[in-house]
Amino acid sequence: MRILLDTDVIVAAMRSPRGASAELLRRIDNGKATMLLSVALALEYEAKCMLAEHRLPAGLSVAEASAYIDGLIAMAEPVTSHFRWRPQLHDPGDELVLEAAVNGRAAAIVTFNEKDLREARQSFGIEVIRPGEALKRIDP
Repeated sequence: MRILLDTDVIVAAMRSPRGASAELLRRIDNGKATMLLSVALALEYEAKCMLAEHRLPAGLSVAEASAYIDGLIAMAEPVTSHFRWRPQLHDPGDELVLEAAVNGRAAAIVTFNEKDLREARQSFGIEVIRPGEALKRIDP
């Protein structure tokens, strides 16, 4: 299954290593799913994960948070944007997520922000699901 992880899922995995988001990353690392990632989204992951408000509750130093991001990038299949699909969503901040999902031919966007990304399904046929649902679909 080809999936794109929204930044909120990446932050949740970092902050809660026993939660569904972290388990999803472990399954991706084990080859059960393919994580898609564009350069723009990787930069957003890095910016959010390096913030003290997320890094410190996770108990990570700057170097450890950087290693976490490097690991994510290493696991991912790179997505090159051949087409810009903007604007499609109400929140301009979510456009890079949708754009990477469409260009990467994702089956699903995994997010806690289902409401703002629902147009992905309506316009492009990409499912918008939570991490727990992704786990069920990857390994039923």
